[in-house]
Amino acid sequence: MTQGTEVSNNEAERRYELKQGGRVVGIAEYRPAGDAVMFTHTEVEEGHEGQGLGSQLIRAALDDVRSQGRQVVPMCQFVAAYIREHREYVDLVQPGQRGVFRL
Repeated sequence: MTQGTEVSNNEAERRYELKQGGRVVGIAEYRPAGDAVMFTHTEVEEGHEGQGLGSQLIRAALDDVRSQGRQVVPMCQFVAAYIREHREYVDLVQPGQRGVFRL
């Protein structure tokens, strides 16, 4: 993780938050979907793009989902692209859905 950043799951808001200096600068919104987590939107605050924060946020979120024994539905294009580039997370997507997301 980048120094001074932390990622946490804000279950009340249904989003993972990346904080830098105690301030939320990135979010990954999700919806529970049975035994899966459906990621619907990822956003990094203007002025913080291009620093790898979105990737850091998604990596932490996917690791958290894995630790819960759940699967992922990557409806968000950023999450799907991250999984395509980081093949170690493909197993989190149900085999029958991998083709839908070009995984």
